This record gives sequence, structure tokens and C-alpha cells, in this order.
Amino acid sequence: MINALESSSTRPYLIRALYEWCTDNGFTPYVAVQVDDTVQVPREYVKNGEIVLNISFDATSSLKLGNDFIEFKARFAGSAREIIVPVGRVIAIYARENGQGMAFPAPVPAGSGAEGGAASTGAGAPSPQGPARMPLRDASRGTEGDAGKIVHLVTGEDADEMVDVGDDSGSSSEPHDEPPRPPAGGGSRPSLKRVK
Repeated sequence: MINALESSSTRPYLIRALYEWCTDNGFTPYVAVQVDDTVQVPREYVKNGEIVLNISFDATSSLKLGNDFIEFKARFAGSAREIIVPVGRVIAIYARENGQGMAFPAPVPAGSGAEGGAASTGAGAPSPQGPARMPLRDASRGTEGDAGKIVHLVTGEDADEMVDVGDDSGSSSEPHDEPPRPPAGGGSRPSLKRVK
């Protein structure tokens, strides 16, 4: 029997599921990729170590969403390019039209010991700093200066250290052991609001 540590990653299955959901609903699936030497993409379109790729049927040919790689051919400025992205480098998949999708934990940098760099460190232990946190910018909305629209991907171990970005006022909050208390004087009962 296979335990959770020996099972394969759920990331490629979730990518395929969200790709299918996007295409079934007439949305354009985009993938955000954290670029390194293992990613084969046109480097002139990489910004801040990331690239956002349109993987819709209309934008690609020979698309293969495999367990290890996403492979396809696409045109960039009129010239055909072969694109190969390791599934572990995908940090999000979402619909261009409404931004719905899923973000994944940022890949561990090579040489930190958790993934392919385990042999180089010898011990195979994660780095003391933890995985690098790369901001994920929503390329479909806002402008370059929209600092309030940055999402930081955090793994479970890093959640205790997370500092809220807050607004542009520069204030940040530190994690608390107790949940916030409701305002004095009662107030209305909390309710869920359906967003369409």
C-alpha cells in the first residue's frame, strides 16, 4: 500500500482539471510559471522570474499536459516556439476572464535540499529560510503599479511566520495566537455573501 509520502503529486491532476473546467466554460486558461534553467520558454517575455502563458486550444498546438511536463508549440511575435514547462514550476492556473483558478506553493529553489538539490546538500533537509516566496501578479487585471494585488504563496510550515501585506499604508500585522474578538455591543450576525 502506498502512503502519502510515496504517492505522486496532485499538481498535474489539478492543472488538468482546471484546464478542462476553463475550456468547458469558454474561459481562456493561463498558467503562471516560475522560470529557471529547467523551463524552456522565450526568455525575452520573462519578467521578475515569471511568465504567464496562454494554454488555450486556440493559442497552442500539440498541447500535452503530462504528469511531469506541460509541452506545446506556440507563436511569439510570429515565430513558432517549442515550450516545455516542468509541472513543478507552475505556480498558478486560472481563467483570464474572471481570475478564478488555483495557486500552488512556489517551487523550492535548486540546491536548497528539498527537491533536486538533495544530493548537493547531502542531508536532504530543507533550507533554514524555507522556500522562496515569489509574488504572483495577476496579469489579466490592473497595472504594473498595482502593489495591492500581489499574492504571496506560503506553505504550511511558513504560515506561522506570515506577515499580512495589508494596504499601502505600510502597516502590517503579526500572527496572533487567539482569533480576533467581535466588536463590543453585539452587532449583526455574520453571514456568507454569494459572489457571482
